Amino acid sequence: MQKLTASQVFLAFLKLGLTSFGGPVAHLGYFRNEFVERRRVMQDAAYADLVSLCQFLPGPASSQIGIGIGITQAGLRGGIAAWAGFTLPSAIALILFAYGIAALDESVVQTGWLHGLKVAAVAVVAQAILGMSKMLCPDWPRRSVALFAALLTLVMPGIHGQMTAIVCGMILGLCFLNYESSDDHTPQLFTLSKKTSVISLGLFFALLLSLPILAQQGSQALALVDSFYRSGALVFGGGHVVLPLLKAEVVNPGWINQDMFLAGYGAAQAVPGPLFTFAAYLGAAMNKAPNGWFGGLLCLLAIFLPSFLLVTGILPFWEDLRKNPRIRKALVGVNAAVVGLLLSAFYDPVWTSGILSVSDFVLALLAFGLLVFWKTPPWIVVGTTAVGGAIISYL
Repeated sequence: MQKLTASQVFLAFLKLGLTSFGGPVAHLGYFRNEFVERRRVMQDAAYADLVSLCQFLPGPASSQIGIGIGITQAGLRGGIAAWAGFTLPSAIALILFAYGIAALDESVVQTGWLHGLKVAAVAVVAQAILGMSKMLCPDWPRRSVALFAALLTLVMPGIHGQMTAIVCGMILGLCFLNYESSDDHTPQLFTLSKKTSVISLGLFFALLLSLPILAQQGSQALALVDSFYRSGALVFGGGHVVLPLLKAEVVNPGWINQDMFLAGYGAAQAVPGPLFTFAAYLGAAMNKAPNGWFGGLLCLLAIFLPSFLLVTGILPFWEDLRKNPRIRKALVGVNAAVVGLLLSAFYDPVWTSGILSVSDFVLALLAFGLLVFWKTPPWIVVGTTAVGGAIISYL
């Protein structure tokens, strides 16, 4: 089977980065269509195995799958090329959006079309909860874990409550939850050298442990890298679940205000590619240096670096890990807790900041209906709510 070069990988993912609307689930379909069906550079079994691995790991699953595809084609250079092509279009768009907001009068952030973006976030997160709960919480034991995680994070707001909820979900999964066993066997995708794998995993954990210590030295740049690296390393469930983690990291310390945070989150729904590029907006919109282009790229690299290290580090061991029943039970509990985290974030800050009147509720309900029932592309829904927010502000 013929392989792609790194430049071909970059161009293929650049096209996807410019056109892949619809979130992580849609991205999986785009990837399969491009590399399994159209280009025929991967077999279905190998692609399914890669998807299984990336669902197991923390971080943005669709980006990790893209990195994995790139590595299968052109090694580590291919992985970097795939990430760059898929990520940079939306990251650049969101950094430009941050510059646009900075040029506006601050009162515009409080009302008008930017408030419409916060209303859009209500509909988008509600849709994510609905979809993830069907997949990750199909029975009452897992729904109970999700509700427990939601209550815990509402009572203990911030990063400590969220991590406690994930650990509790892991323990509950090990002790009480079951998983669907499967006898299927799909081939390993490829074999990286064990040396490369060990270096990647060692660097992942070294940064996770050392960055909080280095951040205490007073450098704002190190503090940003620490916050975004931990968010990328510890979030299970991908895009929307990173919302509460990033809020705790950047809004609570006062690096960016809540209105700006939610306006950018709404704008992130209107661009193609991975939702984790929201980090580029946050870095550019920070109220203290480093910000602008440098801050945006710094936060972008920091939040995606754990994904690259984990994919290259875990892949050679995935065949054995996926057969371990204790690991699979723990993951069931973690996934259920993730739904609870998202449910908590839906209330605060998404609902409390986005729904301020009956008109806001009607607009959010319309956006939810467009997304869920009429399957309207997210960028159209976001544009509709932005216009609706502007109309409401003038009435």
